[in-house]
Amino acid sequence: MTSQAADSRGIVVIGAGLAAAHVVSTLRDDGYRGALTLIGDEGELPYERPPLSKDVLTGAKEADSAYVHDAEWYAAHGVELHLDDAAVGLDRERRSVTLRSGTTVPYTDLVLTTGASPRTLVIPGADLDGVHVLRTMADALTLRSALADHSNLVVIGAGWIGLEVAAAARQAGLAVTVLEYADTPLQAAMGPQLGAHFLALHQGHGVDLRTGAPVDAIEGADGHVTGVRANGVIVAADLVVIGVGATPNTQLADQSGLDVDHGIVVDEQLRTSDPRILAAGDVANAHNAALGARVRVEHWDNAIRQGTLAARVLLGGDERYDWQPYFYTDQFDLGMEYVGLGHPDDDVVIRGDQDSGEFIAFWLRDGIVTAAMNVNIWDVSDDLRGLLGRRIDRARLADSDVALADLADGTD
Repeated sequence: MTSQAADSRGIVVIGAGLAAAHVVSTLRDDGYRGALTLIGDEGELPYERPPLSKDVLTGAKEADSAYVHDAEWYAAHGVELHLDDAAVGLDRERRSVTLRSGTTVPYTDLVLTTGASPRTLVIPGADLDGVHVLRTMADALTLRSALADHSNLVVIGAGWIGLEVAAAARQAGLAVTVLEYADTPLQAAMGPQLGAHFLALHQGHGVDLRTGAPVDAIEGADGHVTGVRANGVIVAADLVVIGVGATPNTQLADQSGLDVDHGIVVDEQLRTSDPRILAAGDVANAHNAALGARVRVEHWDNAIRQGTLAARVLLGGDERYDWQPYFYTDQFDLGMEYVGLGHPDDDVVIRGDQDSGEFIAFWLRDGIVTAAMNVNIWDVSDDLRGLLGRRIDRARLADSDVALADLADGTD
């Protein structure tokens, strides 16, 4: 890929999020001195998304605290910024990108870190005033103001974003109802047993969390939300947040003929079907060498790691995508970290007292540990990561007297 003697075209990164920030940071830190351009469509410096549903949303921190670097860093490191001028065209033959302004930016190598967009609901009332999604910094600031001015929130969807918003709103004093079509919250990620734990957590903090409640319509009067209809029952609301997942932004890849399948298809070094183009972060459906399968991961840790990997591949490194997914959440008095890739049908083993709120959960398939989660128990994530892919006796996993560091002894 790109060498130190790159031509004047240089490296172009499209999508100014967390993965992009780590592409450009790593390139400069590792000695790349060629031209470097970062293109985004939000008009914001690259930032971290987790604070948007946590400290930025609650007002505990200001929005600029989420920036990866300040503007001076990009200037000092020779990164040309186009932060409110979206890429609208990609010419692979000429190796150039066309921006919304009409500007053409040539490249030697290109990295697509275009992220994902929140899914919408095609139901009556979805366009009413008072209906929000949470994905961008602008979304977070708009919703933060709305939380201060309203009293009755309905969240549609009990995934990670939905539950984090519900917790923030409840702590801000709003009445909160969460409507989830599945039988438990977080069903696809956690399965029924741990999903029930999050259900009890929210109900214990006064959230009216209803499962098996598909939404039919959002009701309104004079153009503003008045309620949400689910299963024929109207739940009063003056504010609605839709949190039903995200869709990868593959438009440029589609238009230019790159391989796309639930994201931009890349190999274990994040190369697309065009050897001059890489993809990283939420948009990349990447072959994971450790799992032996393609996975697309929409989490903070993966954006950092894949951004770093993409830069090192461009500089000729032989690193590959071989780590297990990791994510975390904070809701009310619960903080947790999860590592691995479990399945909702996996067997679950609990170490500790789940009712105490401090425990570790393991997911197993055919006796092999596929994932682990520490809840309000800290500094154990590396130990848990070391157990993934190993066959470990259930009784030893559940026995708190056996140190985590010793669990792998004698395993397959």
